[in-house]
Amino acid sequence: MKTAKISRRGFLRSSAGVAAALTLAPRHVLGGARFVPPSEKVNIAIVGAGGQGRANVRALFQQADAQVIAVCDPNERANYDEYYYKGEAGRRPVRAEIEAHYAARTPNYRCAEYEDFRVLFERERAIDALLCATPDHLHALVCIRAMRMGKHVYCEKPLTHSVAEARAVARVARETGVATQMGNQGHSGDGIRTTCEWIWDGAIGPVREVHGWTGAAKWFTHRGLPADRPPVPAGLNWDLWLGPRQPRPYHPTYAPVKWRSYWEFGTSMIGDMACHNLDPAVWALDLHAPAHVEACGSQVDPVTTPAGGIYRFQFGTRGQQPPVKVVWYDGGLRPERPADLPEEDAMGSNGVLFIGDRGVLMCPGWGGPPTLLPEARMDAYRRPPKTLPRSKGHHRDWLDACKGGPPASASFEYGARITELVLLGNVAMRAGKRIDWDGAAMKATNAPEADQYLHSSYRPGWELES
Repeated sequence: MKTAKISRRGFLRSSAGVAAALTLAPRHVLGGARFVPPSEKVNIAIVGAGGQGRANVRALFQQADAQVIAVCDPNERANYDEYYYKGEAGRRPVRAEIEAHYAARTPNYRCAEYEDFRVLFERERAIDALLCATPDHLHALVCIRAMRMGKHVYCEKPLTHSVAEARAVARVARETGVATQMGNQGHSGDGIRTTCEWIWDGAIGPVREVHGWTGAAKWFTHRGLPADRPPVPAGLNWDLWLGPRQPRPYHPTYAPVKWRSYWEFGTSMIGDMACHNLDPAVWALDLHAPAHVEACGSQVDPVTTPAGGIYRFQFGTRGQQPPVKVVWYDGGLRPERPADLPEEDAMGSNGVLFIGDRGVLMCPGWGGPPTLLPEARMDAYRRPPKTLPRSKGHHRDWLDACKGGPPASASFEYGARITELVLLGNVAMRAGKRIDWDGAAMKATNAPEADQYLHSSYRPGWELES
């Protein structure tokens, strides 16, 4: 295990600076108008300081009782201008941003820096909570290690890389009782709650079909492993980036961001986006284990994910709700446009459609606000009371849970459920056939060859903790 690239003198100096700031704290740090006493702050470590890790850090800056005290990433820095994140990220730029933010109230504030999350856990005993924004293949390892140490955990979606990992993470969360939250941020919005309330109110009658989609596509066009061998960029610990995966030569189509399109590291577009866009369906329709799953896609490959796909999930009755078919589309594919949607109105690049016996309800992506179709029905519809508690914010709810408040609504119990569902789509895609799913036994009863896709692989020394 390699530690962060920080000298012993630098480490002691930064540690002494933090200790001095807490011991000789000025009055404004000890409390007062608009200030939170140190005893009420949640000390947080960030593991994964890429584009999404940086986005989470900035969200935590908005919470007065959140304090980021350590950052970890095997990559020192990377340029994200090619992607929607833009700018520089990595542990050095994110650390500098953290220190600049907190220095406004705590002069000479220092944030610890690490390459290896295992070393961070050993040394940073003051951590209360951890935010994981690594590539998918590290989520379960980081989260389970943290929960077993009694740390509260926030993890980006999908919660895990495989179905078996989702089961393990949910189990450890139950056993440890720590506060958890998955990063499907729309789950904390008002729109998804309104959708649930309208569907439960019978706005469109019993729902028979759901269609969700994203315009997200594969980051590259090639299939299989890259053939060339460019040098590893300075500042990137490639072996630590691989973590549990078998050694392979570095290539820029792995990191940053493009790893999503490799089965060993990512979970394709459905893993990336269905946790957002199918979230309203999972919540409103009480979806758990499907009876059957099938999928088809273009450029299906053992190494890289499809260029686009269609995934079909069939669910049986749930209480008073009838069987429902859920279909997911990605890579530019879309469901049929509803007849009541005017031709000039685009369906958008992300969204979900509910088809009921008495109408259609459409939502934009990320749990956006619902619309009844035809839109004339919106004026006539008498809205039901707001029965679901409203959220104070996705990170806010997690922090409140860390401090003894109610569980966050996208806790790992729920996050594992929606993650398992979308990853079963990948199992069917890779198996190349419809799978009949026995959720209790975690087995495709008609396709023993699918079992290999329910699990992730780990090289020696990186096995998943029980």
